[in-house]
Amino acid sequence: MRAGFAAAFAIARKDLQTELRTRESLTASLSFSLVILVLFSFAFDLGREELYAISGGLLWLVYSFAGALIVNRSFARELPNDCLDVLVSSPAPGWAIFLGKTVAAFFLLLIVELVSLPFFGLFYNISWWQSPGTLLLVIFLATWGIAVVGVAFSAVTVNIRLRELMLPVLLYPMLIPLLLGAIGTTTALFTRDPEALKSMGSSIQLMIVFNLIYTSLSLYIVEFILIV
Repeated sequence: MRAGFAAAFAIARKDLQTELRTRESLTASLSFSLVILVLFSFAFDLGREELYAISGGLLWLVYSFAGALIVNRSFARELPNDCLDVLVSSPAPGWAIFLGKTVAAFFLLLIVELVSLPFFGLFYNISWWQSPGTLLLVIFLATWGIAVVGVAFSAVTVNIRLRELMLPVLLYPMLIPLLLGAIGTTTALFTRDPEALKSMGSSIQLMIVFNLIYTSLSLYIVEFILIV
């Protein structure tokens, strides 16, 4: 078990170092997020209350799109020079490979989210800093869920020619429960609506249960996915 976690840490560190050196998916995801935020700011001509009412949906729509760009590279970066075959045939167990890649995707997506969040507040005049601790908790939970499900489907679609198209088609329907919880909680934090704040606990519980189920399921089935 200890060796597996050491292998997962090594894989996560390798992916992060590779991405921070090349900045391929990180630059693309961050640029995409900022462009979408700018376009949405021109597209919606809403009053302040109406804008606050859809603020959580806007933010997580952008984050989910950026997440697809991040997780798509999780296994695809191993394709040149048959690195994926070498990785799968290494002594590292499948769950360790999956966990390492999920941790790397989590931190990369977290960077994109935290950098684009101030721009979101600037473009839409949203006071997002009123409850920073709870907002960070929601971002951590939702980002981990996106990373877990996204990396799992990245492993499924890695050998498909149209993986850039197939990954979002498979990913977004699975993320609906997680995104519903994240959108509802984020909107409640932005609007400070008393009724919405009361239901935040159930939304956070929904995200926790989602993460536990899909993390456990992905760790179990990834061995079969990588062998195929």
